[in-house]
Amino acid sequence: MRCFVAVDLTTDVRAAIARAQTRVRTAAAQADVRWVDPTQFHLTLKFLGAVPDERVPAMAAALGAAVADTRPLGLAAAGLGGFPSLKSARVLWAGITAGVPELARLAASLDRALAPLGFPPESRPFQGHLTIGRVRSPRGGRVLAAAVEAAGASAFGSWTASEVVLYESRLKPTGAVYTPVSRHPLWGVRA
Repeated sequence: MRCFVAVDLTTDVRAAIARAQTRVRTAAAQADVRWVDPTQFHLTLKFLGAVPDERVPAMAAALGAAVADTRPLGLAAAGLGGFPSLKSARVLWAGITAGVPELARLAASLDRALAPLGFPPESRPFQGHLTIGRVRSPRGGRVLAAAVEAAGASAFGSWTASEVVLYESRLKPTGAVYTPVSRHPLWGVRA
């Protein structure tokens, strides 16, 4: 199974990002973008890739140990952008504006916990973001960049992340579907 570790959003934050995504999608209808279904929005901490089913219990145990001393995280999302840049975007994202250092520490802790299981640490610095779309070709790129810039100053709200989730990702013709495999409460949060 394909797996990743993430933090979920609240319904209100998810809805606010979905509204901004809709504004961009409408303004740049000719752009060649595969839009992420808003019900699938999440904040990825670590992508694990293909994992044999028999390794999942060890991964879940490592994740539980890694987050045991982490307090719930105060997070906020605002602004839209693109990786590697808005001009040549391959990924469209909503930004994280609060709790970034704490998220980076949590991602590093997950890297350390999962390295002994054969998952190499990330080579790039952690950049907290919520993917809202994946650009498939440059068609309509200028209009897309303008639409993202026009909607880019939006504030989407704040929330407290009280757990990390190990997800399975199943690729379907309509897009990826994410299913929780295990949930790991942060310190001070009852299961």
